[in-house]
Amino acid sequence: MRTRLLMTADAVGGVWQYALELAAALDAQVTLAVLGPPPDADQRAAAARVPGLRLVDTGLPLDWLSDGPAPVLAAGRALARLAADTGADLVHLNAPALAAVPMGLPVVAVNHGCLGTWWDAAGKGAVDPALAWLPDLIGQGLRAATRTVAPTRAYAAQTQRRYGLPALPAAVHNGRTALHLSPGQPFAGALTVGRLWDEVKNTATLDAAAALLDAPFVAIGALTAPHGATVAPRHLRATGPLPADALAGWLARRPVFVSAARFEPFGLAVLEAAQAGCPLVLSDIPTFRELWDGAAKFVAPDDAPGFAAAVAAALADPARRAAQGARARDRAARYTPAATAAAMTAIYRDALTTRTRAA
Repeated sequence: MRTRLLMTADAVGGVWQYALELAAALDAQVTLAVLGPPPDADQRAAAARVPGLRLVDTGLPLDWLSDGPAPVLAAGRALARLAADTGADLVHLNAPALAAVPMGLPVVAVNHGCLGTWWDAAGKGAVDPALAWLPDLIGQGLRAATRTVAPTRAYAAQTQRRYGLPALPAAVHNGRTALHLSPGQPFAGALTVGRLWDEVKNTATLDAAAALLDAPFVAIGALTAPHGATVAPRHLRATGPLPADALAGWLARRPVFVSAARFEPFGLAVLEAAQAGCPLVLSDIPTFRELWDGAAKFVAPDDAPGFAAAVAAALADPARRAAQGARARDRAARYTPAATAAAMTAIYRDALTTRTRAA
């Protein structure tokens, strides 16, 4: 009998795509419980294309948009009831704070990124007292979960260190189906994609690099955060968020893809660019080294002249640029939804076996 799985997701970040790709690749009956703002029409259409997926728009709040622990704990209790109502065998939580509530079933908690590790990476010292409840709740959830997972070994180590976990979370690399690309005119410039408002994405360094380049540097992504933070680059050509087909159009032109992130649990935008054959210029951080060592050019995160020089070198030598893009595409072939699903299935089985033995 196929495993019946209750999985959580939200429609405002990369977890949405992760959940849909994983659900499609799993040999399981998946109910996808969406927290936070409801999926838009395109997202609902994408979910409808996943065979057998049941989408439940819960109306429950996201932890990182809540103003205290009470709404998150209430959401956890509601999810426990939903798990019982759907006859789930196991709960896969993509928001570990929810695991602070007993689910009555084995729980696999996946930490895709969290306030605690983000705060550490931003170098802000102690977490703001008004926000400290969230990392506390995430730590409780991770320690209570049957199994914990992170998208890279580097981020698993950060998670264990930040929350004092007794065991290192399993590292399961994310997978992504390559975007459909139509042939495009090559773009003699650079591209970055992501939450530009997020200070650890280091938009300021990219903006400084753009000022040094004799080539266009396009930045795709939100400039304003849901909680109001904003960024106003002066030299990057900021487009704001773009739909998937427009992003695919840019990637098909194979620009030099750049990320100066100081902190990244995985980096789906980098993977999408690599799948398209874009040469990669990345910040020299443990996550990117783990995933792309030998397939990217690395630069110290705050070295704007170094990023500009690396981009300029790739643009000046078409043969080098093509070879760098080919290496990135070859490496990207490792990171597929099928590989993610296989690894997660083994973890689900282990969690279910653990519960059976305990019973």
